[in-house]
Amino acid sequence: MATYNHEDQDRVDGLKAWWSKYGTAITIVLTVMVTTFGAMKAWKYYQQQQAQHAADLYTLLKQVQSSNDSEKINDAAQLLTQGYSSSGYAPRAALIAAQADVYAENSKRAIQNLQWILDHAKETEMHDLARLRMSGILLDEGKYDEALRLLDVGHGETFAGLYLDRKGDIQVAAQKISEARLSYQAAIDKLNKGNNYYNIVQMKLDGLGNSE
Repeated sequence: MATYNHEDQDRVDGLKAWWSKYGTAITIVLTVMVTTFGAMKAWKYYQQQQAQHAADLYTLLKQVQSSNDSEKINDAAQLLTQGYSSSGYAPRAALIAAQADVYAENSKRAIQNLQWILDHAKETEMHDLARLRMSGILLDEGKYDEALRLLDVGHGETFAGLYLDRKGDIQVAAQKISEARLSYQAAIDKLNKGNNYYNIVQMKLDGLGNSE
């Protein structure tokens, strides 16, 4: 029994010595692990809450959109662009607000909303769409060179046909018919023949005839 107690005491003493040497470091590591795990869970919960709030506000915006009141639509959109700018809903809200502004003939604010997308959106497709919409506004304002510069910025292949078509529209307005004909033909080459838009562009090209 005495031998057992002696061996047991040796083990205890050994554990105490080991803990004295490594215990502090282990405690720190465990504390960091627990804290990190807790922080990760808290951050994940926060992100989920933020995403849900953004989704709720976007639903509200879609309801307000039916009012066709550009002021109310912009107010609702700003809740997303200012409060949840990093969410995927924010640039879509800005796009809706810009569309409402175009209908309300407020081109200045429409461009501001589209510029917000270019400055903040993470999706390149949203950038492509914003530039396309902005070029249309500049076309209506007679700012042809500025509109063309927007379309010359790199864009995704999905938008190639639409960009070339818009380029043709601007060139027609600027009385650059030969260039417009080339743009429309290039747009047709990019568009799917099964798409109704293909026929529209073809009609534009045919409408130019052989005129210069």
